[in-house]
Amino acid sequence: MTLDLAAFAKDKGIKYFMISYTDLFSGQRAKLVPAQAIAGMQEEGAGFAGFATWLDMTPAHPDLFAVPDATSVIQLPWKKDVAWVAADCMMEGRLVAQAPRNVLKKLVGKAEAAGKRVKTGVEAEFFLITADGEQISDGRDTAEKPCYDQQAVMRRYDVIAEICDYMLELGWGAYQNDHEDANGQFEMNWEFDDALKTADKHSFFKFMVKSIAEKHGLRATFMPKPFKGLTGNGCHCHISVWDNDGRVNVFADKTAEFGLSAEGRHFLGGIMKHASALAAITNPTVNSYKRINAPRTTSGATWSPNTVTWTGNNRTHMVRVPGPGRFELRLPDGAVNPYLLQAIIIAAGLDGLDDRADPGPHHDIDMYAEGHLVKNAPRLPLNLLDALRAYDADETLKAAIGSEFSAAYLKLKHQEWNAYCSHFTQWERDSTLDI
Repeated sequence: MTLDLAAFAKDKGIKYFMISYTDLFSGQRAKLVPAQAIAGMQEEGAGFAGFATWLDMTPAHPDLFAVPDATSVIQLPWKKDVAWVAADCMMEGRLVAQAPRNVLKKLVGKAEAAGKRVKTGVEAEFFLITADGEQISDGRDTAEKPCYDQQAVMRRYDVIAEICDYMLELGWGAYQNDHEDANGQFEMNWEFDDALKTADKHSFFKFMVKSIAEKHGLRATFMPKPFKGLTGNGCHCHISVWDNDGRVNVFADKTAEFGLSAEGRHFLGGIMKHASALAAITNPTVNSYKRINAPRTTSGATWSPNTVTWTGNNRTHMVRVPGPGRFELRLPDGAVNPYLLQAIIIAAGLDGLDDRADPGPHHDIDMYAEGHLVKNAPRLPLNLLDALRAYDADETLKAAIGSEFSAAYLKLKHQEWNAYCSHFTQWERDSTLDI
């Protein structure tokens, strides 16, 4: 039975709903709707001009209606009279094929039709910086190896604990928080869930972290590489596949190498097969490639991959298998679209299952020190243009995630790349003025 949002509002003391959708560039778009109007919105949706956000539309397109999915509703723990609800984009009574949440729901349905239930967890790293965005917010956070620094994390206790308290209140199963490998960087973990639920939580988490940081006079950024010389923001994704009842982990096999079943290896094979094209989604900005192709950082490691390799419990590869029945994709970064991340994983993995793809040999070496010894593994794209070209050339993956979405995404991302290339930088003056 569909949750009645009007009744939910009355029961919880909600005055306003944020009907929210995420566009192709991960922009979170919302309308603030009074509770008295939510019944109509739940039926018809809130109206938007699609062209005014990052969707491939024109001013001549009809109204886009964001229809709230009541199963996703979350009462804002820090502002109890407001509730956030994820929405599905409709136009003229039909789902908008390029809208990221719709893309994911279609792939989840495809997986379910194949008897598979994909479950994931994300590790969304972020920096707490000054309100002007110029530097990290803690001037005393200067250690060469700041990871797990207990003094540094306690100096930001008010922010981190408030966010964690809210995740616990929401029932997310938050279980650890730490200062990450870069000065000013943090990570907060909560339990894995079905792919769509993880995507909704991921989207809300970013909104919540930014909101609480602002409340404390700070700014939170998930930018992949906000500071030269410091480790960038990853968004590692842990992946497992279960039966449709969610009771049997079909990736788990105690007798197999790393505890990863044949189906798990085939799903991983799909990830490896499509890795270069995957980067266009998992690493969607110009800045993303300053993270995955970064030189040595001040801490001694970038903690991000640059080559298409996999391993056991070794963090220097693109994929690691840290324990039985799951694997961790370390390619995505903080700019990744929460819905497209899950969608592209499912699309690549299902193709791997269909094709019985072999992930190839695993490597147990330190890729940062000995990566040159691996001769047959492809390098990851060096920049966004290379990634877009790899994605455009991967007809199987484009079709799996949706041809209409793929066309829209490639069009807008090529425009972004062209805008970047036409931008005049200080580096050009410094490098060329006296030639």
